[in-house]
Amino acid sequence: MTSIGWLQIILFSLVILLITKPLGLYMAHVIEGDNIIGDHRPTLYRRLENLLYKLCGITVSEEMSWDRYTQSLIFFSLASCLFSYLILRGQGYLPFNPMHFSTHQAPDFATALTPDLAFNTAISFTTNTNWQSYAGETTLSYFSQMVALAFHNWVSAAAGISCAAVVIRGFARQKIKTIGNFWRDLIRITLYILFPIAFLYAILLVSQGVIQTFAPYLTVTTIEGSKQLIALGPVASQEAIKLLGTNGGGFFNANSAHPFENPTPLSNFMEMLSIFLIPAALTYTFGYLVKDTRQGWALLSAMFVLFFAGVTTCYALEGQGNPLIANQHIETDIKTLGDLGGNMEGKEVRFGLANSALFTTVTTDASCGAVNCMHDSLTPLAGMIPLINMQLGEVVFGGVGAGLYGIIIFAVLTVFIAGLMVGRTPEYLGKKIEEKEVKMAMLFVLAAAFSILLFTAIALVTKIPAGNFLNPPGAPINNINNTGPHGFSEILYAFSSGTANNGSAFAGLNTNTIFYNTLLGLAMMIGRFFMIVPVLALAGSLVNKKIIPASSGTFPTSGWLFVSLLIGVIALVGALTFFPALCLGPIVEYLLMNKQVLF
Repeated sequence: MTSIGWLQIILFSLVILLITKPLGLYMAHVIEGDNIIGDHRPTLYRRLENLLYKLCGITVSEEMSWDRYTQSLIFFSLASCLFSYLILRGQGYLPFNPMHFSTHQAPDFATALTPDLAFNTAISFTTNTNWQSYAGETTLSYFSQMVALAFHNWVSAAAGISCAAVVIRGFARQKIKTIGNFWRDLIRITLYILFPIAFLYAILLVSQGVIQTFAPYLTVTTIEGSKQLIALGPVASQEAIKLLGTNGGGFFNANSAHPFENPTPLSNFMEMLSIFLIPAALTYTFGYLVKDTRQGWALLSAMFVLFFAGVTTCYALEGQGNPLIANQHIETDIKTLGDLGGNMEGKEVRFGLANSALFTTVTTDASCGAVNCMHDSLTPLAGMIPLINMQLGEVVFGGVGAGLYGIIIFAVLTVFIAGLMVGRTPEYLGKKIEEKEVKMAMLFVLAAAFSILLFTAIALVTKIPAGNFLNPPGAPINNINNTGPHGFSEILYAFSSGTANNGSAFAGLNTNTIFYNTLLGLAMMIGRFFMIVPVLALAGSLVNKKIIPASSGTFPTSGWLFVSLLIGVIALVGALTFFPALCLGPIVEYLLMNKQVLF
């Protein structure tokens, strides 16, 4: 650990805080469609927006009830998922496939796009998870990357922000039954929020050396005289939206550790910044639209406290390094080497420990899943930080939209618990929190725990020997390459990541089998739709309620007392639910590591 490392973490946090208000204000006007962009929209944008409404048969003035909004979201997601599945299965017949993947001319190193892998991938990108059971450069054509996958990077992100907008309207409106128009929200968010930022961001990435080309892979001669194949592709355009939309799926298998995706310290800083950009700004959007910006700052404060707790712990533990290496009497002068004196296994030297720990925390706080280091190589307790981040429900900033409505769910639970403590009917932003709202909030919380723990248990007790059609010949049982608590952590991480719609992995587990592709696909669907539906139902209930003016007995929800209670509820729910599982994995591994035991 170094002072420069800590300064980089502080600088990153300050930049996020500076951007939160202006971007949040802009998004508030986009969501509600008033004069910031109303009559001042660029002519091209206005014409394109109106054309899309006309082509899709959308009546802009027509609003939907919560159940109709939910139906539109689910049907759109299912249709787009089928669209991606068909492209993936048929990529051998489609253009922009210079390496001839999925054809008889495919190179020997190519990965077959089997039905189960195509199913898992289509579900993954539809749900904003971007879990990848394959290496992009050995499996997918340029067409599949751009159309089947990058398409979802846009619309799944826009759908998440749309759901956050619905929850905001639930608190901002009163005594009505409509919560917006899904198609209008989807189009406006894509056109006015995601596209302009991603367009400029892609240009900045290209300026840093991120590649953008349709050329076929390049064969070069190394200095040793051997031949090496260099994978290329239209990377910058996909990189921009995958990070901005907290999608995370890498064009290359190494993701943001690959120099073609993330070549410089500046590109690394921009990538981390883009992950938190929209989730942070949405807190101000929330406060602005409910006419009390202190409420948004309170939610952001809770997010930042949890974020700092994670990043400082991860950086400190990685800075201490692995005691088993220290016991080998390797001469290292930490004052001279700086970050290199810690655990540098699985990390890029150009980023160092501080930026690796920061990226690890940011990407799992925000359900992004892009990585610039190998999470499987983190020391046990440092590796527990991304696990906890995902198991808390992705509310520490969370995905675009998903983070805001996730932490609002916990805010509802917090005021309910506070109301029980003082003997009053709980209220949040003037809306009474009653039986239905609490039920919906609990369904949201229980859906994640159910998926993570159930599927982890199934994977642990289901022993599939190599050679079985569910497990390829030569593979270890259940495709776990590590034994003991670390092997358990790899399985727990996979289903935590899938359910949290994150997409990062402890990569010692090979999941490209029928068994894992199917189970993870189900986990991702539960983590997306079984959690969105209760959220929209809660918003539909709240929007029909009257806003009650605050009184002397109203529990304040904009001060540090509320923030502290909110953090406590989030931590308590996560601890009670997942602490036993964490004890069996990273905590036991840490204790055994100090006893000279490796896995």
